[in-house]
Amino acid sequence: MSNAPIGVFDSGVGGLTILQAIREHLPNENLLYVADSAYAPYGRLPKDVLHKRCSHIARFFVQQGAKAMVIACNTATAVMAEWLRKEFDIPIVAMEPAIKPAALATRTGKIGVFATENTLKSDRYRKLLAEYAKDKKIFESSCNGFVELVESGDLTSVQAFQLVEKYLQPMIDEHIDVLVLGCTHYPFLAPLMRKISSQQVAGNQDLQIIHTADAVSLQLTRVLAENDLLNFKDQEYVKYFTSGDIQTAERVMSILLQEDINIQEII
Repeated sequence: MSNAPIGVFDSGVGGLTILQAIREHLPNENLLYVADSAYAPYGRLPKDVLHKRCSHIARFFVQQGAKAMVIACNTATAVMAEWLRKEFDIPIVAMEPAIKPAALATRTGKIGVFATENTLKSDRYRKLLAEYAKDKKIFESSCNGFVELVESGDLTSVQAFQLVEKYLQPMIDEHIDVLVLGCTHYPFLAPLMRKISSQQVAGNQDLQIIHTADAVSLQLTRVLAENDLLNFKDQEYVKYFTSGDIQTAERVMSILLQEDINIQEII
């Protein structure tokens, strides 16, 4: 089983931020990545539809012989992680918004959180706030349109800048000093966020932006080691799948990963 693949999935291309970290920390591992772009964004899906999609993709990974699965999506983690762990026998690594490190890092006590609607409404997220940030002031936004920007590969246009500014500026005006990116798509827009925050007064120039890609990949490393599943042979493949348009996915994912990508279809 050690050279069996690891399945990684997200509502679309956002989970590539997690995949990049896994490739960096675990360069020998064979990987399967599913971008469920036909159903993106997960943050607006009814829970029954989200349940069907997560179950479908998990079964696909099992059929492909995956030794472990990574839910590279905060929404799917918040709503579906526990259910998937009960239904499937392979180790499942999930993620959560980085509230704990943000609470430790803030100096002003004011934290911004960008996440999807489903994540912000989830019990898992609310428990994190209660446990780690009950004495902090939290500013939340679901950032409608961010996922669509990344799914289209638009990271630098004037329209992208204006949309990011629309959601970030009110938080800067509240003097947040830490921003949590609670959706895997959002780190691709972090350069715009840094550009916008750097244009503000000195107190906001050092806005700290936190997401969880490295933490997830390190947790995956621990889980594989504990289950004697680490691969010590050379990596043989990374395979990409999408439920969306293949040509669009190949174009966008090639932009985001800065390498040529070939993608297969998954229904």
